[in-house]
Amino acid sequence: MNKAYSVLVLAAIVLFAVAPAVVAQTPLESTMGLVQKIFYYHVPSAMAMFLAALVCGVASAVYLFKGRPGADRLAAAAAELAVVFGLIVLVTGPLWARKAWGVWWQWDARLTSTLLMWMIFVACLLVRRFGGAGAEKLGAAMALFGMANVPFVYISVNIWRTLHPTTAVIPKLPGGMRGPFWFCAVSFMLLFGLLLALRVRLEERRADVEQLYLMADHE
Repeated sequence: MNKAYSVLVLAAIVLFAVAPAVVAQTPLESTMGLVQKIFYYHVPSAMAMFLAALVCGVASAVYLFKGRPGADRLAAAAAELAVVFGLIVLVTGPLWARKAWGVWWQWDARLTSTLLMWMIFVACLLVRRFGGAGAEKLGAAMALFGMANVPFVYISVNIWRTLHPTTAVIPKLPGGMRGPFWFCAVSFMLLFGLLLALRVRLEERRADVEQLYLMADHE
C-alpha cells in the first residue's frame, strides 16, 4: 500500500512537471491567444471539483442512512478537496474571463452556480468544525445539497444563454489540443485520488487518537 502510494505520488509529480511543456506545445487559439492555455488547468480542476462533490455527497448519504464512520471520514476528505479544487476554478476562471470577455466576473448561470456550490462546501466544513454535537449529520445533509448542484452547474450553460462556453467545447477540441487536455485531466484526477486517500488516512488516524483518549478517560 505504502509502496504503491509512493509510486503514484512520483507519477503525479512527473505528470505535473511535464504538463507545462505539453501545454506550451499546443497551438494558440485564434481569438484569445496565449491566455486560452489556462483552459488546460481550469477545466481539469473543475472536473476534480465535480468528482469531489459527488464523492462527498454519496459518502454523506451512506453515513446518514447507514451510520458508517468510514463514510463520514470519506465525506469530510472529499468536502475539503471540493473546496480546494473549487478555489482553483474560481481563480483561474476570472483570469481567463478578463481576456476572453473583457470582465473579471459575470453573474451568469454557470459562474454563479459554481460559486454557490463552492460556498456550500465551505459552509459544510465550517459546520463540521464548529457545529458542536450532531455537526457531522448536519454537514452531511449540506453535502447532499452541494452534490445536487453538480448536474445543475454542468448543464446550466446548455439551458441558459451565458457568456460561458457550452459543454460541447471539449468534444470538439482540435487534435492538437485534445491530447494535452486529457493529459492534464488525468494529472488532476491522479492528484485528486492521492489527496483523497491521504486525507482519509489522516481522518482514520485522528479517529484512532480520539478513541485512545476516550479509553484513557474511562480507566
